[in-house]
Amino acid sequence: MSIVNRRHTWRHHAACTHAEATIFFPEDESDALEARQVCAGCPVRLACLEYALETDQRFGVWGGTRPIHRDRLRAHRIEEERNG
Repeated sequence: MSIVNRRHTWRHHAACTHAEATIFFPEDESDALEARQVCAGCPVRLACLEYALETDQRFGVWGGTRPIHRDRLRAHRIEEERNG
Protein backbone atom coordinates (compact mmCIF):
# COMPACT_ATOMS: atom_id res chain seq x y z
CA MET A 1 0.00 0.00 0.00
CA SER A 2 1.37 3.40 -0.92
CA ILE A 3 2.00 6.17 1.60
CA VAL A 4 -0.90 8.14 0.13
CA ASN A 5 -3.31 5.24 0.59
CA ARG A 6 -2.14 4.58 4.15
CA ARG A 7 -2.58 8.23 5.03
CA HIS A 8 -6.18 8.26 3.88
CA THR A 9 -7.45 4.98 5.31
CA TRP A 10 -8.92 6.92 8.23
CA ARG A 11 -11.69 8.03 5.88
CA HIS A 12 -13.18 4.54 5.90
CA HIS A 13 -13.87 4.91 9.62
CA ALA A 14 -15.19 8.48 9.53
CA ALA A 15 -18.59 9.23 11.02
CA CYS A 16 -19.36 11.47 8.03
CA THR A 17 -19.15 8.63 5.52
CA HIS A 18 -22.92 8.38 5.22
CA ALA A 19 -23.79 11.98 6.07
CA GLU A 20 -24.92 14.51 3.51
CA ALA A 21 -21.76 16.25 2.28
CA THR A 22 -23.44 19.64 2.06
CA ILE A 23 -23.63 19.95 5.86
CA PHE A 24 -19.82 20.08 5.91
CA PHE A 25 -19.73 22.98 3.45
CA PRO A 26 -22.42 25.38 4.67
CA GLU A 27 -22.92 28.65 2.83
CA ASP A 28 -22.60 30.50 6.13
CA GLU A 29 -19.83 29.18 8.37
CA SER A 30 -21.98 29.87 11.41
CA ASP A 31 -24.31 27.10 10.17
CA ALA A 32 -21.69 24.42 10.79
CA LEU A 33 -23.28 23.08 13.98
CA GLU A 34 -24.76 19.94 12.41
CA ALA A 35 -21.42 19.00 10.85
CA ARG A 36 -19.55 19.68 14.07
CA GLN A 37 -21.99 17.43 15.93
CA VAL A 38 -21.22 14.58 13.50
CA CYS A 39 -17.51 15.19 14.00
CA ALA A 40 -17.82 15.25 17.79
CA GLY A 41 -18.58 11.54 17.85
CA CYS A 42 -16.16 10.55 15.11
CA PRO A 43 -13.42 8.05 15.98
CA VAL A 44 -11.03 9.56 13.42
CA ARG A 45 -11.69 13.25 14.08
CA LEU A 46 -8.05 14.02 14.87
CA ALA A 47 -6.76 12.25 11.75
CA CYS A 48 -9.26 14.24 9.69
CA LEU A 49 -8.15 17.48 11.31
CA GLU A 50 -4.50 16.65 10.70
CA TYR A 51 -5.28 15.91 7.05
CA ALA A 52 -7.02 19.28 6.72
CA LEU A 53 -4.06 21.08 8.25
CA GLU A 54 -1.48 19.22 6.15
CA THR A 55 -3.37 19.79 2.90
CA ASP A 56 -4.40 23.36 3.71
CA GLN A 57 -8.15 22.80 3.45
CA ARG A 58 -9.59 26.33 3.39
CA PHE A 59 -13.27 25.47 3.17
CA GLY A 60 -15.71 23.33 5.10
CA VAL A 61 -15.69 21.49 8.38
CA TRP A 62 -12.82 19.06 8.87
CA GLY A 63 -12.12 17.27 12.13
CA GLY A 64 -14.83 19.32 13.80
CA THR A 65 -13.19 22.63 12.96
CA ARG A 66 -14.18 25.53 10.77
CA PRO A 67 -11.63 27.32 8.55
CA ILE A 68 -11.05 30.08 11.10
CA HIS A 69 -10.13 27.50 13.75
CA ARG A 70 -7.71 25.76 11.39
CA ASP A 71 -6.11 29.10 10.54
CA ARG A 72 -5.48 29.66 14.26
CA LEU A 73 -4.03 26.17 14.66
CA ARG A 74 -1.70 26.72 11.68
CA ALA A 75 -0.55 30.05 13.09
CA HIS A 76 0.08 28.45 16.47
CA ARG A 77 2.14 25.66 14.90
CA ILE A 78 4.20 28.16 12.90
CA GLU A 79 4.85 30.17 16.05
CA GLU A 80 5.91 27.03 17.92
CA GLU A 81 8.33 26.10 15.13
CA ARG A 82 9.88 29.57 15.18
CA ASN A 83 10.36 29.46 18.93
CA GLY A 84 11.82 25.98 18.89
